[in-house]
Amino acid sequence: MRPPRRSARFGALVDSGLMLQGGVQGSSPLLRLFTRWVRRPLLPMMRLWRRNIQLKVVVTTLLMSLGVVLLLGFVVMSSVSNGLLKAKVNAAQSQADGGFRAAQEQANSAHQPAAQGGDAADGPTAQNAAVWLSELAEQLASGGQNAFYVVTLSSNASDSGSVRGPRASGGVDPIQSVPVDLRERVDGGSLAYQSNTRIDFIDHRESQPGLVIGKQLSDLNGDSYQLYYLFPLTQEEESMNLVRGTLATAGLFVVVLLGAIAWLVVRQVVTPVRMAAGIAERLSAGRLQERMKVTGEDDIARLGEAFNKMASNLQLKIQQLEELSRMQRRFVSDVSHELRTPLTTVRMAADVIHEARVDFDPVTARSAELLADQLDRFESLLADLLEISRFDAGAAALEAEPIDLREVVRRVVGGAEPLAERKGTHIRIVGDQQPVVAEADARRVERVLRNLVVNAVEHGDGKDVVVRLAAAGGAVAVAVRDYGVGLKPGEATRVFSRFWRADPARARTTGGTGLGLSIALEDARLHGGWLQAWGEPGGGSQFRLTLPRTADEPLRGSPIPLEPDDSRRHRGLNGAGLPLGGGTKRATVPHQAPPDRVPPPVPAKAPIAPRLARAAALDVDPTALPGSGARVVPRQGWEESGADTAAGAGPEARAGAEALAKDAPAAAGAAAERDAQAETDAPAQTDGPAGAEASEGAEDSAGAEASAGAEDPAGAENRAGAEDPVRRDAVVGREEGASRGR
Repeated sequence: MRPPRRSARFGALVDSGLMLQGGVQGSSPLLRLFTRWVRRPLLPMMRLWRRNIQLKVVVTTLLMSLGVVLLLGFVVMSSVSNGLLKAKVNAAQSQADGGFRAAQEQANSAHQPAAQGGDAADGPTAQNAAVWLSELAEQLASGGQNAFYVVTLSSNASDSGSVRGPRASGGVDPIQSVPVDLRERVDGGSLAYQSNTRIDFIDHRESQPGLVIGKQLSDLNGDSYQLYYLFPLTQEEESMNLVRGTLATAGLFVVVLLGAIAWLVVRQVVTPVRMAAGIAERLSAGRLQERMKVTGEDDIARLGEAFNKMASNLQLKIQQLEELSRMQRRFVSDVSHELRTPLTTVRMAADVIHEARVDFDPVTARSAELLADQLDRFESLLADLLEISRFDAGAAALEAEPIDLREVVRRVVGGAEPLAERKGTHIRIVGDQQPVVAEADARRVERVLRNLVVNAVEHGDGKDVVVRLAAAGGAVAVAVRDYGVGLKPGEATRVFSRFWRADPARARTTGGTGLGLSIALEDARLHGGWLQAWGEPGGGSQFRLTLPRTADEPLRGSPIPLEPDDSRRHRGLNGAGLPLGGGTKRATVPHQAPPDRVPPPVPAKAPIAPRLARAAALDVDPTALPGSGARVVPRQGWEESGADTAAGAGPEARAGAEALAKDAPAAAGAAAERDAQAETDAPAQTDGPAGAEASEGAEDSAGAEASAGAEDPAGAENRAGAEDPVRRDAVVGREEGASRGR
């Protein structure tokens, strides 16, 4: 006989032992398949169970009601059964006792003639005893009108086949109907014993449940025999079935009725709640005019009234906020547009003054340069305000086209190189070997990256800045990593807020407006992308821009992780830069200048010439501390780079520096006189325009210097050196040298 064929899949599972062994997830494939097959039809019911509170209440009520009905039915059935059986047993015992007495009296009356010496032929014999037993069984059974059956059995088991064998009425099988254990008990005593049994018939009728009561008696010969009464329990069983059916029907009806009642009651409570949930969803979708229908004065009606009142208040507040926001956006937009006309005129006049500054004295020439710089910054702030107002009004448009982000990054890095050179920072580009193409607005992406790179250089403390590009799947990303002051916990999200600064006391050399990262975030959202920040105190920060390759493709991930690989956590360091298991600090520190090269502190209003002389005498050698193993870029001393820096600053800056150096003694005297006058008039200036400009300049040190210069030209030269390329480098070098000396 050929063995049954197995499929290749089934045979491979059996041969490899995977049918019963655990797979990758610790369970066999067959078990996982069975689990999946069982769970699949249950998922819709589980989902419906989780979402429908009315179903939960109704099912719980049905289950609890069913349990109560079953318990009550069990108690009732037990009581009824015990009562019926007890009544039947009492009646059967009474009937059997009467029969036992009548049978013994007949045997005694038949045995008396023989005992008085009658004829032997007339005396009892075995044949007569057998006939007497048969007649006795029929006689005793006839009085019951088929209410019971009578069985006689010989006490001697060897007489079962003789004339003294078993006798029964009504066609009952005496051997099968009387239990063996009952026969043994009756044979060993003189009392009546009872037991439950099944009454069998010799004519193959259906057996019946019954109660059997037996006792050992003496026949007319004086020999012992066993007499049994078999009482059928058919009526009691029918009564129990009737009671059981009635209880089941009534219990089922009660359970269904309780379920319907629970459904109706819960529906009265759940329906308003569902209405409130639906209206709340529509309110959250912007349909503020939705309200609940309130009927009655009960708790549900109070809930509806409170809900409607809450919705009305929310609608009023939202409308007020929308109106205020609309007025604010309109005000910013109108002011920004209206300021363009006078700003253009001021710009033209400032350009004329700036071109003619070579003919001015040093103080006036420097004021002209400051005026031009601050006008540039004001124009930048005005442009940012206009741009942010477009985003607020939803009027920003995206002009997407396929661009290579490598070119955008190179332009941004090239534009930030002068600032990086002044800060002693080296900008590296990583991942630009392959094209990184995406559909984006080149102008907006360049603005975002310019903000990120300039901020990294500004807050990088002279350390390297790494710009990383990557593309994977349907996304491209650019990450800017610096190793400067970093971000504290919670600042990674606040950094994109408008006009927010992590350290307001920190000097800002680039003259930012405080809106750069906010505009960058809006530009990223306009592309359907992400702009995210990560940072750790003292460990630098990383800003990641993620854009979809196509304009209508949703983002599912970024090819560059937000937390860089050289973070403290990835390097096994704690927040203090120490190993997690303890030990010495493994982070490196910049080279510190000797103590004798640290310049003495400079007075608040020192003359310009001594300040320039001390700045030129500094031999500053700051170094970058790359966190990813990048090379250290040394910074040249001021003796060697002062002239180059002044030369690279443009003809205007060189002319201003030469004029300042030539007229330094005269400027120092004029500065001292004007400083004294400025200190005398300081209270009056607090409430004037200069005081207002100074208070606003608390957020920006360059702005404070410019505003103070409007009231005190000589003091402006002393305080605004950071705006001039040569002086700014000198001041930055002095501050870095002082920090290394500390």
